[in-house]
Formats: sequence, C-alpha cells, structure tokens
Amino acid sequence: MQGGDLGAGDGAPRPRGTTAALADRVATLSASATGADGAITVTVASSGNVTGLDLDDRALGLGAPGLAGEILRTMRRAQSSLADEVETAVAETVGADTETGKAILDGFTQRFPADEPREPAAPVMPSPPPFPSFTTTPTLPHQAPGNGYESGRDSRAR
Repeated sequence: MQGGDLGAGDGAPRPRGTTAALADRVATLSASATGADGAITVTVASSGNVTGLDLDDRALGLGAPGLAGEILRTMRRAQSSLADEVETAVAETVGADTETGKAILDGFTQRFPADEPREPAAPVMPSPPPFPSFTTTPTLPHQAPGNGYESGRDSRAR
C-alpha cells in the first residue's frame, strides 16, 4: 500500500517520515500552569486532558467556588501553553507553513485558544422590597382605631 504502512492490526495507514515524527512528538507533549500565586498546579497531556492536579494548603483559603474557578482558569492556561508547544514541534518538524502544519496548528488553537474566555459577570440580585409596615389606622372610615376587632373592643367578651 502506498502512503503508509498498516497499523498494528487496526488496518489504519500509519504515516511515515516527518509526519510520523511530529505525531510521536505531539503524543508525548504535556504542559503545566500554576494559579492562585502557586497554590494550584495543573498538568495536561497532549489531548488536553488533565493528568495532574496539585493543590497547596493555601488553595483551601479560596473557598469551594473560588477554588473551582481558579482550577478551571489554570487548566485553560495549561491547555493554551500546550498549543504553543505544538506550534514549536510543528515548526521544527513539518513546518508551520505546510498544509499538515497549518491543519494541526488550527486544530490545537481552536480547541485551546490563547485568550481566556471571559466569565460572565456575577448576577446582581435586586434589593428586596421594603418590609411592609403595619399601621393602626382603621380600614373603614367609620371605625375608630382599636386592637384589631371590629368595634375597637372585644365583641366576644359579653
């Protein structure tokens, strides 16, 4: 078969030459990033999956929502630095200006963009309505103010 050897029993053609070297090199890449002043370190594999997560005791001071958000931001930074490493590997093997190089770089930069996505602003809750104040004014004009009974005195006490 021209264009590549068959894979190890899977029947898929295996690339040769510089493309194979690039594939092998990209498969072994990993990247790490730190966040929260070094309290969090995230390592990702070439697929972008998290392979390591190290938390310092200082990370616990962030609280659960803060810790989750900082882990995600740090993971995204690690993934975008992975795209930078792939760019270096492509330039050193097949070249960034070749079709193969452009396709691989486009795939990584689309999956792992360099700019961090903007988080939506925290919703602002409207202030609660003022607590109702109760007055002792009668509801009907002919009633005198009383203690809440119909004539101002307890009609049940007869």
